[in-house]
Amino acid sequence: MEQHPEGDFNVSSLHPEQCFAVIEQLIAILLISCSKLKVFIGRWQIIRTRLDALKVCITDVSESPHWSENELLTDLLPGVHATLLQTRELTQRCSDGSFGGKLLMQSDLDVVAAKLNLHVHDLELLIKTGVLNKSNAIVLARPGPGAGREEVCLFARDLFARVQIGHTDFKRKALESLIQLLSEDPKNAVLVAREGDMACLVHILDSPNVLKELAVEAVAILAQTDGCRHGLVIEGALGPLVRMLETSGAACKEKAALAIEGLTRDGENAWALAAYGGVSVLIEVCQSGVAAVRAPAVGALRNVAGVKEIRQAMAEEGAIPVLLSLAVSDSIPVQENAIECLHALASNDEKMRQMIAGEGGIQSLLGLLSEQATPKSQELIIRAINSLSASLTAAKALISASGFLKQLASVLKNGHSTVQQLAASAICNLSFNKETKKALGEAGCIPPLVKMLEAKPSTSQEMAAQALSSLLVVETNRREFVKDDKSVARLVQLLDPRNQTVAKKFPLSALLALSTSKSCRKKIAMAGACQHLQKLAEMEVTGAKKILQRIAGSRLRNIFSRRWRD
Repeated sequence: MEQHPEGDFNVSSLHPEQCFAVIEQLIAILLISCSKLKVFIGRWQIIRTRLDALKVCITDVSESPHWSENELLTDLLPGVHATLLQTRELTQRCSDGSFGGKLLMQSDLDVVAAKLNLHVHDLELLIKTGVLNKSNAIVLARPGPGAGREEVCLFARDLFARVQIGHTDFKRKALESLIQLLSEDPKNAVLVAREGDMACLVHILDSPNVLKELAVEAVAILAQTDGCRHGLVIEGALGPLVRMLETSGAACKEKAALAIEGLTRDGENAWALAAYGGVSVLIEVCQSGVAAVRAPAVGALRNVAGVKEIRQAMAEEGAIPVLLSLAVSDSIPVQENAIECLHALASNDEKMRQMIAGEGGIQSLLGLLSEQATPKSQELIIRAINSLSASLTAAKALISASGFLKQLASVLKNGHSTVQQLAASAICNLSFNKETKKALGEAGCIPPLVKMLEAKPSTSQEMAAQALSSLLVVETNRREFVKDDKSVARLVQLLDPRNQTVAKKFPLSALLALSTSKSCRKKIAMAGACQHLQKLAEMEVTGAKKILQRIAGSRLRNIFSRRWRD
């Protein structure tokens, strides 16, 4: 076969245009040589196809206005030239039959085909980013906070090209710049997820090199942003992240846990986490990890606890005693996430409520409530207690707990609106018989509930009316209720048909309980209830007619009856 010594030198010593000329000449020669070979025809066809693709890439690159300024391309060309020389050598050996063993030659051909494929991938990546069209693209300046969308997109594409092409130092610097870009402006994350290569980041997570810690930090930032999580999960990020929790050092574990917590904020990702065995790994980390890892790990468990099957798996893996232990942790983030997770387990799941109560969850939560909890912690504790109180077993334990009802009344009086609503909801759950209703009244729950009847938002008014409708069944609670001259009027105001934000059944139920007393009926009438009740009765609202008849007496009852017949 004809020799081509013009390709036998180091192209890195040439000007970029000359280097391209040498590479283009080698490709042209090899395409002709390949077509003449009579051995290993299938493998040479694959190589020829990849040489054609490489030729197209070289042409596209040469047509880019500023290709010669890009340092990544300059770094790639010697490798491309070396592979072409290796390919030429193989064509010569196959042409003259000097290749020796067939298996060895087949292996050599496969290696060359893989190298050509990698060169095509790298060049296509550079072309796709558009950085070859930008002047002075050797170093792109990181966009500032006010940078335009196109500038951020171009920089992101350039960074991901650098992450995949070139030496490790290039890749490390590119990942560092990516982390800075993501950290400076949350809006950049969505653009990066759209323009970047999520598969590349996920691949690095599973690699043994020094880039893994930087990659997981970038993934952790992206996972906190809506619009970025789907791409990461689709590319299989949860698997490597779970493995990092098991085997990596503390720094990587913390970032991996943060990433998993972020990804599981999208409910549909709960099953993906379970499929990778992530639930049991997270529980193990919660037991043995440091606080910086525990907080996001238990946060991830909280995120997936809404799925029934995963709740059951968590219980079987021993999560409940672990969570109760974390709930009394010295670390506030760990403590708060653990309490939230207990609430998520107890919501709409009677079996979980009984298990938490059986493991001493009531005592743990009440102990926390007795401490000087932060407003957020107090809300989380009351939320968890409210969920548990839906279980009769737990409700009985709460009622019998020393000092709890006084604590509940205090929270009802002094807490912010959300806490008050949760406390009022718990009162509804705890009012399972007359004795508990009487105990709640004696603990001082009536006055703050009366005050809530005028509170904002309207959901507080409705919840207060619901709690009162339960408590006012007891006579001593009714006497306590009417001590405040304004209490009846506040309840009556909720009957106004123009007020459509509060369900009428609860104030009607409360007034029905009050109307058993003659003095209360008089107060209800004086508060202007009759006109509201008459309109509600005409609207056929359940209970309105009965209360109206009780309050107005026989004369109005007869008039109303005639109207009803008509």
